[in-house]
Amino acid sequence: MNAIQLRLNGKDRRIDGVAPTTMLLDWLRGEGLTGTKEGCAEGDCGACTVAVRRHGKPAAALNACIMPIALAHGAHVTTVEAADHPIKGALVEYHGSQCGFCTPGIVMTIAALPADAPTDRCSLEDALAGNLCRCTGYGPILAAAADAISAAPSPPDAPPEVGSLDMTANGVRFRCPATEDEFAQALAESPDARIIAGATDVGLWMTKHLYEAAEFISIAGVGCLSSIEDDGETLTIGAAVTHADFMAAIHGKAPGVSELMRRFAGPQVRAAGTVCGNIANGSPIGDLPPALIAAGATVEIASATGQRVLPLEDFFIAYGQQDRAAGEYVRALHVPWGGLCAVSCHKVSKRFDSDISAVMAAFNVTLDGGRVSAAGIAFGGMAETPKRASHAEAALLGQPYTPEGVAGAIAALADDFAPLTDLRASAEYRLKVAGNLFIRDAIERGDPAVRTRLAGRAAA
Repeated sequence: MNAIQLRLNGKDRRIDGVAPTTMLLDWLRGEGLTGTKEGCAEGDCGACTVAVRRHGKPAAALNACIMPIALAHGAHVTTVEAADHPIKGALVEYHGSQCGFCTPGIVMTIAALPADAPTDRCSLEDALAGNLCRCTGYGPILAAAADAISAAPSPPDAPPEVGSLDMTANGVRFRCPATEDEFAQALAESPDARIIAGATDVGLWMTKHLYEAAEFISIAGVGCLSSIEDDGETLTIGAAVTHADFMAAIHGKAPGVSELMRRFAGPQVRAAGTVCGNIANGSPIGDLPPALIAAGATVEIASATGQRVLPLEDFFIAYGQQDRAAGEYVRALHVPWGGLCAVSCHKVSKRFDSDISAVMAAFNVTLDGGRVSAAGIAFGGMAETPKRASHAEAALLGQPYTPEGVAGAIAALADDFAPLTDLRASAEYRLKVAGNLFIRDAIERGDPAVRTRLAGRAAA
């Protein structure tokens, strides 16, 4: 198909002649639907939130400001103008809006929730973690949401499946294959094309750095890569699996990673971004790579000619460089349940929710008689790539896992890392915090009842 097909507020639309990388937000406002706002243009404030529903999936709140319109192919997009939800009246009744700029996004976030969504305060705070309000304060907003959710009508129907997309407009070619064979062949034909999934990273390059590419290939619509397989021992996460789906799959099973995911961006980003995308972009400050490295994950790399598997820690070579040749793509991650359930995660950031880490630490420690018999420890924000702390691991072996017993491992961090100073933290601060996280992890494992964090594991 050479044109985008979507359903907008109940009406089917065919879109051609528009650059496929035009942000959905900009296109909507050009159509006169100006209730959807641009606040930050980076998927952080939630003012641009719309509800998106795809065939066979529930509605999801997404950030229109970093979503290329081509990624809406085959979806039903609902904006605040058409949202039929009691949250609109509830926000008025509870005085949940003042200047009103954030209100449309808050309406759409709540409108995308199912009618049986939990309405306790903690759950509502998590649901609205991707929406910022600088006027009202969240008390009346939370009260309005709790009152309105249970009375929500059924979400609008998703359109039928529309097949793959291959369009070129304004000098940009954008392909959304429907099968893995089609995707692999497209990438083989255009190995320099930018692979895109939820665009929660690339979309930011476009809005903040004016990034351009001549060709994009989306992996998001490849159905066979949108599933999670569980054989009881290993969790296999396909390339198109979103953070939200991964979070649901580990709920109640892997408390440390679940708590990390609760703080991973906001719900709108988690509903669009993918686990494998967080790996493939190779960011040294990505939250998930350290946790998955510590868990013992392997990454499956594929191309039109074959597949290969390597330890995740070996995938990251240098800053901006991963072990992935032209024409190859990250197909899946394989994570052992034993490691996933054992990992504890410690994220340190300036803002508690929806913020980039200054330091991210993950610990997978096995104790035998109170002493460390095995350790997998990885950090983000401490080097040019997510990296395993091999010297610290070696220093831990045979030691009691106590605040005193981790002293050697803390000293060894200087052999593992030479962190940089940037806007988020100084090198000295990062090394100090990394050492302190060893102490905190030892305290938590020694007595899980001890409170060492601002929030408990609500997502566990």
